[in-house]
Amino acid sequence: MKTLHRKCAGLDVHKKEVVACLRLVVRGKANYEVRRFPTTTRGLLELADWLEQAGCTHVAMEATGVYWKPVWHILEGRFQQILANAAHIKGVPGRKSDMNDATWITDLLAHGLIRASFVPPPPIQELRDLTRTRKQLTREVVQHTQHTQRIQAVLEEANVKLFSVIRTSWD
Repeated sequence: MKTLHRKCAGLDVHKKEVVACLRLVVRGKANYEVRRFPTTTRGLLELADWLEQAGCTHVAMEATGVYWKPVWHILEGRFQQILANAAHIKGVPGRKSDMNDATWITDLLAHGLIRASFVPPPPIQELRDLTRTRKQLTREVVQHTQHTQRIQAVLEEANVKLFSVIRTSWD
């Protein structure tokens, strides 16, 4: 199979660490190096520096919850990045490990077999985050009001007139 990217990396991203597999083709032979990095800012900067010093040009990672976002932001502008839907790049069944996952992602990337997910530009990402936060806060206010009304109904049914005697900040 033809190799499209001779210096690339696959990242298996988790909450606390990133397992990175760097694939370099030297004299027609693929060489792999796997390292682990913490997901702290310092750790991600070390990851970026390691990849850059090796001459890496392309990086692929799975879209795992929100854990991929800090990795993406640190690597942005330094490498061509591909965010993959985890369902599209499932590995071969059998022995599963973080190292195997990172290597699998690297091989798929090297041969151009990853379909990239859409990642909007930063201003759109920020707008989406604000919109989601506003929606969640609105939902929480409604839920709080509903809980208060349920408590009030139970107390009224028991002939406890607590809410007519006490003014609360909820009114």
